[in-house]
Parts: sequence; structure tokens; C-alpha cells
Amino acid sequence: MLFDNSYKTIEGTSEGIFRDKGSKFLAYAYPIRSEDEVKPIIVKLKAEHIKANHFCYAYRLTTDRSVFRINDDGEPSGTAGRPILNCLLSEDLTNILIVVVRYFGGTLLGVPGLINAYKNASLEAIKESKVIAKTVNDVYEVYFDYLQMNDVMKLVKDENLQVLAQQFDTHCSLKFEVRKSHLNQVLSRFDKIEQVKLKYLQTI
Repeated sequence: MLFDNSYKTIEGTSEGIFRDKGSKFLAYAYPIRSEDEVKPIIVKLKAEHIKANHFCYAYRLTTDRSVFRINDDGEPSGTAGRPILNCLLSEDLTNILIVVVRYFGGTLLGVPGLINAYKNASLEAIKESKVIAKTVNDVYEVYFDYLQMNDVMKLVKDENLQVLAQQFDTHCSLKFEVRKSHLNQVLSRFDKIEQVKLKYLQTI
């Protein structure tokens, strides 16, 4: 299944804007890998937009799209975070955060107006971004003795594995990323090299 092997996210940050009755909605989209990245981004935006009234956001994380969170930041419940999240759902994007910064223009927009504004600002930011497909990869660490170095490095080269970190000493270790659909083939080849230990770290 394609769903298991790839996912869509954005390549870099982007911005969108939507105006309604004097209110300004500035949407910022960010590619993220973990929840830890969210807070610093919000803090930075608040420092840049001191006079803004609301900082509403939604994000989706993980390759199986199972982690998400919404925040209405003082707007009526369901009028801000949810419409932003719905844009991520309809575009099938994950590992992405969208923050919409609102400057209040003096006229109340009402619930339908707010939903429309947060949705359209988010869609503008997505439209301005470059959507990319990424493969679902597993990260493993392999431990081996110096004598097995050639065998391990040959396998890494043959299978075109992406090396994330390596340490070569009497005891060596190498951290690599492998596409999920390609995993069994790689693991069975490692099994054939003696005295090699493999440890699963995470899926990204």
C-alpha cells in the first residue's frame, strides 16, 4: 500500500494571508518532525506580532498521521484550530504545523466568518508551499566489530542506505535510515554477517 510507504508534507516554510472586514489573518506553515518544535515557533511569532490578538494553530505528526493537536487561542471553540486541521486533513499533509496570527479589525465575523477566514488563510499558506512526498523510513543502529567493517560498508553501499551517524573504533556502530518497504531485504542481508547486532530506533 502506498499509504504505508510514503506521506506528504511541505518542503519549507510558507505564508498565506486572508482579510475580512478589517481583520487580517496571517497563516504560517512549517514542516516539523516533533511536538517539541511547536512552542519555540509560537514564541517567535508572538515576539514578531506583538499587537496580534490570537495565535491559533493545528498540527499533524507521524507518518501514519495519528498525532494531531488544535488550539483556538481564545477564539470561539471550533472556529480556528479545527478549520486549520481540516485543511491538513483534506490535503493529506502530515509533519506540518500551521499557525494563523489574527489581527482583529474591530468588526465581529461570527462563527461562519471565523471558520471561513482560518480555513482560507491556511489554504493560502499551503498553496504557497511546496508539497513533497516522503517515504516512510525506519531508523536502525547496527553494532559490529572492526573486522566486519568491510562487509557492513559494502551492504550499506549496495542497498543505498542513508547513514545518519557512524563511529569506528574497536567496536563500531552505524546509524542508518531505510525505506520501510525495503526493510526485510536489508535485515536479511545483515543477518548473514556474523556478530552484527541491530537495534530498531524509530520510524520517520
